[in-house]
Amino acid sequence: MFKRLTIIAALVLLSPGIAQAQNPSPDALQSARALVTTLRLTDQYQSLLPGILFGLRPTLTQGRPEIERDFDTLVPTVLETYSKYYTTMIDSAAALYAKEFTAEELRAIEAFYRTPAGQKYAAKSRELADKSRQIGDDISRKAFDDLKARMSQLLREKGHKL
Repeated sequence: MFKRLTIIAALVLLSPGIAQAQNPSPDALQSARALVTTLRLTDQYQSLLPGILFGLRPTLTQGRPEIERDFDTLVPTVLETYSKYYTTMIDSAAALYAKEFTAEELRAIEAFYRTPAGQKYAAKSRELADKSRQIGDDISRKAFDDLKARMSQLLREKGHKL
């Protein structure tokens, strides 16, 4: 989600005549909600709770089988109560998008993500962002080493002992 927000923010910064609403219109909120659904942020949010519960299980059950059984039995009930958090996450994400984009911009972004290219981009964006970050890290390390060697050489030429 963060990567998608970053890309969308970059598009906004590069777009002329951007109108950012302080208080999003109902139309912008509705368009933002549609975009959040198209981006499948809803699926990402729904998948969070099982991971949280899985992480809590060892701490709460302490490896005791009787507690583990009861914990596993309670999971469906807990998942039902999660809906209030799920709704809050969706509403908050929609409000975030609606504050940054006009309703028209949101509809245009959503239209892109509904295309085959948009769907492919959405599916590959995390992988591409990770690989791009790795490229940046690798190049930064090489640049650091080269700059360090060059600066050391220049300082030695000035008579400094390093």
